[in-house]
Amino acid sequence: MIHHWTTAARRTVRTLGTARTAGTPRGRGAPVTYGLITLCCLLFLVSPAAGLNPVYGTGGEPLAAQRAYFARWGVVPAELFEDSPGSALTPATALFVHGGWVHLLGNMLFLHVFGAMTEERMGRLQFALFYLGCGYLALLGYAGANAYSLQPLVGASGAISAVLGAFLFLFPRARVTSLLPFLFFLPLRFPAWLVLPFWAALQWTAAGRAGDGPGVAYLAHLVGFGLGFLFAWVRFGRTTTVKSVPATAPEGENPP
Repeated sequence: MIHHWTTAARRTVRTLGTARTAGTPRGRGAPVTYGLITLCCLLFLVSPAAGLNPVYGTGGEPLAAQRAYFARWGVVPAELFEDSPGSALTPATALFVHGGWVHLLGNMLFLHVFGAMTEERMGRLQFALFYLGCGYLALLGYAGANAYSLQPLVGASGAISAVLGAFLFLFPRARVTSLLPFLFFLPLRFPAWLVLPFWAALQWTAAGRAGDGPGVAYLAHLVGFGLGFLFAWVRFGRTTTVKSVPATAPEGENPP
């Protein structure tokens, strides 16, 4: 499963390599977004998945430790609906567990690019609750659809997909610089209303082709994306969405 998570993260980074929002207002920063990124990175560095902590031993011991770590903190659908309080918490703990370096960096790239502006629009507390709640429900939805699976599910992808959905509603005209493989990775700028639905369509297509074995939880991505867009529509639908306006001078690219 972790290998396939890594493959999907690499493909995702290629599709939406960097992002830029021209002329959209920025507030006092996004401490929740950067706090989540920092926490995920720190937890990964001390986990057996990073391969840096000597406490997990050598040889085959780190691999066994990884499996136990994912089973303990990740979502195991077949165990989730048992009468166990600990299992009920795993959709929350799994949001802070990542299966490899590319998996971590791909998720954190998206959270950095799209999370800051979404947090500034929502507010710190509301964004934190939104992130955790949508992430929990996204993994819960995947587990419900795969109730007999014993494969652990880890990663913040469901929550970050919710951020993408909310970003699409709140900033539909924000310019996203995309690196598309079929266009020789030329950096092209498209509005969010074009890029993010394209990303969602890719998830839908991949979900339809996914097998029953280890792989990417595309369904969790779709559930998170839909929940994020729905939340933003219900919460901010009667207010004016933030629109991009001509910038007085070109801005630099936001580093991933």
